[in-house]
Amino acid sequence: MPGENLSRDEARERAALLSVDGYDVSLDVRSAVGEAAGDGPRTFRSVTTVRFRCAEPGAAGFADLIAPAVTAVSLNGRDLDPSEVFDGSRILLEDLAADNELIVDAQCAYSRTGEGLHRFVDPEDGEVYLYTQYEPADARRVFANFEQPDLKAPFRFEVRAPEEWTVWSNGAGRRTDGVWRFAETKPISTYITCVVAGPYHYVTDTYERVWADGSRLEIPLGAMCRKGLAPYFDADDVFLVTKQGLDFFHDHFDYPYPFGKYDQAFVPEYNLGAMENPGMVTFREEFIFRGKVTQASYEGRANVVLHEMAHMWFGDLVTMEWWDDLWLKESFADFMGTFANVGATRFENAWITFANRRKAWAYRADQLPSTHPITADIRDLQDAKLNFDGITYAKGASVLKQLVAYVGQDAFLEGGRRYFKRHAYGNTRLGDLLSVLEETSGRDMSGWARSWLRTAGVNSLTPQVLLDARGRIEELAVVQEAAESHPELRPHRVRVGLYRRTPGGALERYAQTETDIDGARTVVTEPAGAEAPDLVLVNDDDLTYCKIRFDTTSLETLKGGLGDLGDPLARALCWSALWNMTRDALLPARDFVDLVVRYAGRESEIGVVQMLHAWAESALVHYAAPRWRARGAALLSECAGRELHGAAPGSEHQLAWARFYARTAEGPGDLDRLRGLLDGTYAIDGLEVDQELRWAFLEPLVVHEHADEKDLAAELARDDTASGKRHQVRCLAARPSEAVKAQAWAQVVESDALSNALVEATIAGFAQASQRDLLAPYAEKYFAVIERVWTERSIQIGMDVVRGLFPALQDSPGTLAAADAWLAAHEGAAPALRRLVLEARDDLARALRGQACDAAAAGA
Repeated sequence: MPGENLSRDEARERAALLSVDGYDVSLDVRSAVGEAAGDGPRTFRSVTTVRFRCAEPGAAGFADLIAPAVTAVSLNGRDLDPSEVFDGSRILLEDLAADNELIVDAQCAYSRTGEGLHRFVDPEDGEVYLYTQYEPADARRVFANFEQPDLKAPFRFEVRAPEEWTVWSNGAGRRTDGVWRFAETKPISTYITCVVAGPYHYVTDTYERVWADGSRLEIPLGAMCRKGLAPYFDADDVFLVTKQGLDFFHDHFDYPYPFGKYDQAFVPEYNLGAMENPGMVTFREEFIFRGKVTQASYEGRANVVLHEMAHMWFGDLVTMEWWDDLWLKESFADFMGTFANVGATRFENAWITFANRRKAWAYRADQLPSTHPITADIRDLQDAKLNFDGITYAKGASVLKQLVAYVGQDAFLEGGRRYFKRHAYGNTRLGDLLSVLEETSGRDMSGWARSWLRTAGVNSLTPQVLLDARGRIEELAVVQEAAESHPELRPHRVRVGLYRRTPGGALERYAQTETDIDGARTVVTEPAGAEAPDLVLVNDDDLTYCKIRFDTTSLETLKGGLGDLGDPLARALCWSALWNMTRDALLPARDFVDLVVRYAGRESEIGVVQMLHAWAESALVHYAAPRWRARGAALLSECAGRELHGAAPGSEHQLAWARFYARTAEGPGDLDRLRGLLDGTYAIDGLEVDQELRWAFLEPLVVHEHADEKDLAAELARDDTASGKRHQVRCLAARPSEAVKAQAWAQVVESDALSNALVEATIAGFAQASQRDLLAPYAEKYFAVIERVWTERSIQIGMDVVRGLFPALQDSPGTLAAADAWLAAHEGAAPALRRLVLEARDDLARALRGQACDAAAAGA
C-alpha cells in the first residue's frame, strides 16, 4: 500500500510533535497452532496501549499499523471508528491532548516473508515456531506504534501462547496465570523490540564479571534453536565467544552491558544474518552447522555474534535519529566485530578475512551507480531498506579502521566511551560523534568527515618507482586516482611495504614506511636509496580503504610467484587487488583463473581459499570471453580435483576443495566420481560425506542430468528436515528442462505461496550458468513483470525477485539495451526498484567490459 512508506520529512515532523512515554503490548499467538480459520491470512490478536505527549495540543498526528483488520481504537477514552481512522497502514489521530493514551485492538497477520511475526512449521515434526524481525519498520506489522528510531520508549510485553511453548522477549519473563509477562525495557526504538515463541531447544549459562571496586555483574545467558537442530547445536562455543565479547567490550567501552539478560536465538527462514534486539538477539539458523565446515565458518559466526553485541552500545543504547546515519551503528558494529574477534577470540587472523572478503563487498557497492556517501541521503523507508549495503557496513567499517590509524586507537576508544555516557538511551547524528572524537584526538574532524563520510566512490593507489643508475630507489611516489563520477581525492594514512625475493625464492618484506597520502601524487621519501623492490604494496597491513594497483614490476612478480609471498595478510591484499583489476577489465579473466589454478592450492588461510573459489567461478561465468569458458571450466575442474586428492586427509582444505570440485564438475568422469562419492563406490581418504556434502554433490548431478527427481525424492527421504527441503527445492529448480524453469518462474513470480526461504532456494536453483539457452526467454519476461511484483509483494520478496531473476546470464548488448529501455520507460517507478535494476544493469555492463578485455588477451 502507498501509505506503508514513511518519509524522512514526516518522521521529523512527528518527532517534533510527539514524545512517547511507554508501550504496553499484549499479543495472543495461540492461533499459531491448529487449522487456520477462513480463507484469509492466519492472524493473531494484538492490543497496544501507548502513552505519549503532544507538544501542540489540538494538533493531529498518526500511528503506524499494518494489519488485515482493526477491531477497536480508543484515544483518550474516545472510541474512534476504525473504518474512518485506519487506512491499512496508518491510524489518524486528531485533536491530540498534551498527554495522551491510545489503545488499538487489531488482528495482525503472521508472516511467511520473514517480516513482522514470522510463522514457521517444521516439516520434520510439525512443530510451529515464531519470531519477530522488524528492521527497519516492521514492528507495525505486530503492534500499533510510532515506527521511527528517534521516538524511543520503554516497552512492556505480555504474550498468550500455547501451553507447551516458551516465550522470550527483550526483558526477563515469566509465565503466570497462563500469560507470559516481561520486564519493562529501557527506552529503545520500535525496530529492536522482539518476541520469540515456540518449543525451542534452550540452553543457559551465566556471564560473571567483578569490577575494580569489588562489585559483581551477572548476566543470564541463553541460546536456542529448533528442536530438530538440537543435535548439532554447539551452544558451548556460542557462549564462549559471547563471554569473550562481553569481557572485551566492557574493557574497551567502560559502560556495563545495559539490558539485563542476553539471549541468542537461531531461527528458521531468517532474511538477515542477525539482528541486534537488546537482550534477545536473533540469528539465521544456518549458523548451526549440520555438517563439517571450515574454521572460516566458525570465524564468520563469531564475527556476527560480536557484531550484534557491539550494537548493544552502538545502535541500541545510542541510536541514530533517522536512517541517514545508519552507519553510526552498522559501520561501528562491523568494525567492532572484527576488532573484537582479533582481540578476544581464537580468530586472531580475522583482519585477513575482513581485507579479503568484507571489503570486496564494499568495493563492489562503491562502484555501482547507486553508490552513496557513508552518511547517506535516506528519503524514506524504501531507501532505508536498500541502504543495508556494502557501503553502510563494510566501507564504513573500513573507513573506521582508517580513522583509528588517523586519530590513534586510544583516542578512538575514549571517544566511544564519552559518546555512550553522553547520549545513553538517546539519539544522535554525525556531529555528535565527531565532537567527542575532536575532544579526544585534538584533531579537527570536519575535513576528514567531509572526505570520508560525505563523499562516495573508492580511490585507487598506484606506486611509481624510479631507480637510479645503481639499481636503487631514487624516488618512490604514490599516485591517487578517482572515478570521473566521484572525483574526490582523500587523505590516506598508509603503510607502504617493499618486498623482494630471498635466496630461497620467498617474497619477504624488507622495508615498510608509514606515511600520509594526499592529493594526486605523493612522494614517499623514506625508501630513497633502498634496494630495488620486486613488489611494492601501497596499503600494507590494510590501514586504509582503497583499490590497490601495481607497477609493472610488481604485477609481473605476482604473476610469477604470488604463492611465494609469505605474509598471509599481504597475500590476501594482493589477491583482492588482482580481483579488483579483473572486475575493472584491467586483468583478463583467464589470467586471474590461471593465478588461482597455480597458487590457490598453496594458500594457508582457509577463508582466502574459499573466497578465491568464489572469485574464480565469477571470473569464468561473468568476465571470461564466451569462447574461452569451456577451456576455463576444464582448468578449474582439473585444479579442484588435483587439490582435493592432494589435500591432507580430513583437513578443512580438503573439505573446501571438495565443495569447489562439486561446483566445477562438468565432465562425465568428474560427475561419475561425484555419484560414486554419494553411493559409496568411490572414496577419498579422510573425506567424510555428511548430509550437507551429499546435497552439494547432488546438485551438479541434477544440473547435468546425471540425477533426476527420483534421486532428489530419495535424498529428501534421507534428510526430511527444513534444511533438506530447502536443498531439494533448489535442486528441483536447477534441472535442465523448459517445464522446470517455467514452473520455478511461476512459483516465484506468479504466486506468493512459497515462504521467503523457499523463494530464495527456487531462485538459486533457477539461474544456472550452464543453462543460458534455457533461461533466454525469461529476459523479456523479467522486464515485463518486475514493476507488478514490486507493487504486489513485500519489499523483501520484491528485492529477492528483482535481484535474483535479473537476466545476468544473458550477457549480451541486447540485454543491456533491454535494461536501458526499461529504465527509460519507467522513470516514475519506485526509486528503490529503479535502483535495483540500475545496479544489475551496471554489473552486466561491467561483465561485458571484462569479456572484451579477456577476448583481447586471446588475440594478443
